[in-house]
Amino acid sequence: MDDAFTAPGDTTWQRIPTALAWYRRLVTGAGCLALGAGGALLLLLWGKPVLAGVWAALVLVAAAVLWFLAGRFQRSWGYAEATAELYLTYGVLVRQLVVVPYGRMQVVDVTADLLEQALGIATVRVRTAASTADTRVVGLPLADAVQLRDRLAARSESFSTGL
Repeated sequence: MDDAFTAPGDTTWQRIPTALAWYRRLVTGAGCLALGAGGALLLLLWGKPVLAGVWAALVLVAAAVLWFLAGRFQRSWGYAEATAELYLTYGVLVRQLVVVPYGRMQVVDVTADLLEQALGIATVRVRTAASTADTRVVGLPLADAVQLRDRLAARSESFSTGL
């Protein structure tokens, strides 16, 4: 099974730093806090204190599971730059391997929301002619994301000039 997800040829997977795990933990933690507090408050207002406690406990368990999965999710991400394609692998429950030929790349950009900016990470997004093939490399340090964007943009130009 692991042979299907190995890095191509003589390349190795470039792994994503742990800041991605902290990003996911903060986002899911805030969501669980809002969901848990809001649900428990509503149940208390409806006069159901036992259900409010059960609700809070279930949300706490979900938060713990999501905390653990954030680390697994971060460790699952990897990318490799081969001579003619970009390879991307990710997934915890469903593993995926995506191959994007450089000649098919149309737009390569870097994005970072406010939390990503605070953590010093960014996402490199690669768009191709196929509308379903929107590939992204998440959680890269900003400087690495900019360098990857520049390399991919240069390679996509050199491969598309032969069309």
